[in-house]
Amino acid sequence: MSTTDPTEQAKAFFFEGNALFEAGQLEDALSRYQSALALVPGRPSILANLGVTQCRLGRWPDAVATLTQATQADPAHRDAWVALGLSHEAMSNWAGAVHALQKGVALGASTAQLQLSLALCLLRLDRPDEALKALDQALVLDPTLAEAWSQRGSLLRDAGQNEEAARCFEQALAHGGDETLHRFYLASVRAGGAVPPQPPRAYVEALFDEYADDFQAHLIRHLKYQAHDTLLAPLRVGGQRFPLVLDLGCGTGLCGQLIRPHADAVDGVDLAQAMVEQARASGAYRRVERGDLLGFLRSAEEPADLVIAADVFIYVGALDEVFAAVRQRLHRGGCFAFSVERASAGQDLELRSSLRYAHSLAYVERLAAANGFRVRQTWEAPLREDQQKPVMGLYVLLEPVAH
Repeated sequence: MSTTDPTEQAKAFFFEGNALFEAGQLEDALSRYQSALALVPGRPSILANLGVTQCRLGRWPDAVATLTQATQADPAHRDAWVALGLSHEAMSNWAGAVHALQKGVALGASTAQLQLSLALCLLRLDRPDEALKALDQALVLDPTLAEAWSQRGSLLRDAGQNEEAARCFEQALAHGGDETLHRFYLASVRAGGAVPPQPPRAYVEALFDEYADDFQAHLIRHLKYQAHDTLLAPLRVGGQRFPLVLDLGCGTGLCGQLIRPHADAVDGVDLAQAMVEQARASGAYRRVERGDLLGFLRSAEEPADLVIAADVFIYVGALDEVFAAVRQRLHRGGCFAFSVERASAGQDLELRSSLRYAHSLAYVERLAAANGFRVRQTWEAPLREDQQKPVMGLYVLLEPVAH
């Protein structure tokens, strides 16, 4: 047969691509597969290898397009289904990822990391029972996979199975899981232990960066969030005006938008970059900084007339330094307005299995007195809902007293 036969040329390019792929020369392998496919369009084996290579290179849209063709041409191609699932996962297409990964598993693909990916996608689709089965399978395949233990622990914590959740977090620690993060998780499911004074910063940043796109809609529609409105209601009556307001943990800007008509300027701070961008886009703020609230309070000397923190201290923990820093920034005659989740009886500072902190009125009053505040007003009202039940909060307005 002539060496110019397209089929033979395609075969040569295909085998060259395979050798380059095995050698880790993915760009060159990609080029060979593309040359082969140009000669014999639609060939399933070439489509599959090209798509897997695109997946390895992180070219997710190209990989999805190629691998969709490959699996249609050869529905039994296990590696194509797996790579298609991983490409969908990378693009946050959770339903597509689950479908493709399950196809790959059914065809015999079985690694711990694959089962973990499947579990994570199922969790995104709010299918916890299936996710738990995938995590269990991952741990059968690799009992040392720390991330699978961690995710299993979080699932069981959410289900109220705190003892088994604690065992999972201990296993995650034993197999190299992040020490600070998993000690924090353990404290949330073990009663009577020491309460971590703060959550891990990386945990809070990741939580809200991930949450940002749906944050406002989720809070208002699903959690019936009302802390911002309830906290600011007494400050928005009587014609009072605030030259400068500081919004701690401003999120997407719910408080800023409510208080802006009553203020000359509103400055905000949040740990999560995605939240900062949305707050800036709201138009309610003079400026919004990314950072922790203590650094924000301490970094400038311009005195504030109102400092607000609506449903923020649930992700802060101990408040000693916060009270001191706010006191330094407040004008005499100013106001420090905040909400906290109400702690259980007998607890001053509590870390709950929700990974939120709760505080008692006695704790707040003690810190207020120690830092030069007097209590103007406190009241109890719901903050939001959890599983369609109101979560009660304590709302507090403090005023600085003369030094």
